[in-house]
Amino acid sequence: MTTSKPIPAVSFQTARSGASTNSNELGMRPMQERAYNKRGEQYLLIKSPPASGKSRALMFIALDKLHNQGLRQAIIVVPEKSIGGSFGDEPLSRHGFWADWSVKPKWNLCNTPGVDDERADPSKIKAVGQFFESDDPVLVCTHATFRFAVERFGVEAFDDRLIAVDEFHHVSAGEGNRLGNQLTEFVARDKVHIVAMTGSYFRGDAVPVLTPEDEAKFEPVTYTYYEQLNGYEHLKALNIGYFFYTGRYLKAIEHCLNPALKTIVHIPSVNARESTKDKVSEVNEILHYLGRWTGADPVTGFELVAMPDGRVLKIADLVDDSDPARRSKVLAALKDPAHKNDRDHVDIIIALGMAKEGFDWIWCEHALTVGYRSSLTEIIQIIGRATRDAPGKATATFTNLIAEPDASEAAVADAINDTLKAIAASLLMEQVLAPRFTFSPKNAGPLPDFNYGPEGYQEGKTNVGVNEERGQYHFEIAGLVTPKSPEAARICEEDLNEVVAAFVQKKSVAERGMFDEETPPQELTQVAMSAIVRDRYPDLSTEDQEAVRQHAIAALNLTQKAKSLAMDTADPADEEQRANTALLDGVRQYAMDVRELDIDLIDSINPWQAAYAVLAKSMSESTLKQVQAAIAAKRTKISPEEAKDLAAAAVKFKKERGRLPAVTSPDAWEQRLAEGAAAFMRFREEGRYE
Repeated sequence: MTTSKPIPAVSFQTARSGASTNSNELGMRPMQERAYNKRGEQYLLIKSPPASGKSRALMFIALDKLHNQGLRQAIIVVPEKSIGGSFGDEPLSRHGFWADWSVKPKWNLCNTPGVDDERADPSKIKAVGQFFESDDPVLVCTHATFRFAVERFGVEAFDDRLIAVDEFHHVSAGEGNRLGNQLTEFVARDKVHIVAMTGSYFRGDAVPVLTPEDEAKFEPVTYTYYEQLNGYEHLKALNIGYFFYTGRYLKAIEHCLNPALKTIVHIPSVNARESTKDKVSEVNEILHYLGRWTGADPVTGFELVAMPDGRVLKIADLVDDSDPARRSKVLAALKDPAHKNDRDHVDIIIALGMAKEGFDWIWCEHALTVGYRSSLTEIIQIIGRATRDAPGKATATFTNLIAEPDASEAAVADAINDTLKAIAASLLMEQVLAPRFTFSPKNAGPLPDFNYGPEGYQEGKTNVGVNEERGQYHFEIAGLVTPKSPEAARICEEDLNEVVAAFVQKKSVAERGMFDEETPPQELTQVAMSAIVRDRYPDLSTEDQEAVRQHAIAALNLTQKAKSLAMDTADPADEEQRANTALLDGVRQYAMDVRELDIDLIDSINPWQAAYAVLAKSMSESTLKQVQAAIAAKRTKISPEEAKDLAAAAVKFKKERGRLPAVTSPDAWEQRLAEGAAAFMRFREEGRYE
């Protein structure tokens, strides 16, 4: 029998202030104005959610660089052709700006020129060379075309030009990433300007996007999900949840797919365990569930399905690629600018590898994804398809349909992996949606523009300040290590979500945190997080690495503790209310309830405990025991690296308490410190350390 069990993972209630959609006298929304104010920077990194207006922000900046900063040309680089349309002509002067944005059709290499349009060389790489020789200001091309052009012409050919890279998370500092290596060459030559734009500045593989040396040269512009969603005019809530099911997903999907909602359905890859291996039949079965197929629209290619209530659904099938002409017709209909603001143009889109990043359908209310996708970045991008603001759209929802483990050991292992990935995405989205945290040691003093309550800032007490406009909270934490170098300070201010992303994606850490009751929280928050920070920022001093670790784990655990408190105090009969208040109300509640907040208290919180509490209510007890047994069987001995971290923590323990940690202690963390210190001595005697 097929069952479907909802897991209310994240819910964000918006303030609907309208701020993020209001424009200034130049026609700029808040994020665009923030970016434009830094237009003089040679290297600019814009981190901003989908639908916040990054494309237009780039237009404003590029025009200033071309007209006022002496640059010769601008090259806009996008990951795939479908996104190139975001950089088409815009009459910016109509809204108050001093120039319009225009791209000649022949220089938008992502589009096919019209019959009467002048054409560039059919070879896109040769076309880039022709553009260099022209007096035209703007070219748009894909990441692939740009990579090949750099290889053909060399980095010096791009001197005195602006290179704007959209969806910058496709870049990485890894040796095998050609675009990343080329950007390193551009930065080293220092003859171009670069604007990098992304809605999810971390990669699914946890490899850093830029090397620390290169990233230090970029001026960041950060606009958070919190600011974006709270500033909407129409959208009231964003809900993110998971459904476990048994049996076939095509039966379970009936519990999740509501034909009354504008929906993007992403079916699983044919290589995924959820797939039936026949993607076309899967689409047909979904259509059959929805109603009676009556044919295809001759103009748009949309499938027409008659509902029992007499309504006819228009469904765009992007899965069946057997007829390229039909698929091109469907894609053209979806991108038709004449229907951009037409809510009734299409009802449901069914896709497999398409309709993700850069896909703009403002009416999408529900993103339904079957099986875990390839990375956290991909999940963030899919969620972004539903977070556009649109009239009459009160709620946006992301649902991930995941197979529950069955009795076989192999299936349990696969399901554990998918479960951990889903929970990692949930934790990361909570972090992305949360207010920004600023931390300082106790009694460091108030920060400007923060409200510390009716009595104001009080020295000697635990102070929590709030800046509602920026969505920022200031916490004082006793024992907090503050960053000393500019790079460590930048990481603590700008990159904590990237550190958290690397932490929650580490499979062994997630397994222990979720399912191994014998693992003390500090082994995760101190030892595991320390290793991740060391690997990610090897050039930082030991003190700065500890500062980054403390700031990252504080941001993660304050969000998780706030969620736990809200869930514990909410009406247990009101599941929706509990989900709706779990995050932001919990942060406020925690801010009011805390009396003495210190780093040891934060380190003693298991970051996965709130997620596990939700999961335990949705997954059967027998399955949970199966999973816990599978994790326990994989428990490994202390490694030399872990032993070194534990020994350092044991030294700190002795300084604070005047005695060594005891292996016979009833406290699990003290036991682990004693075991680690003993292992460290043994490894040192064996010559395992240099």
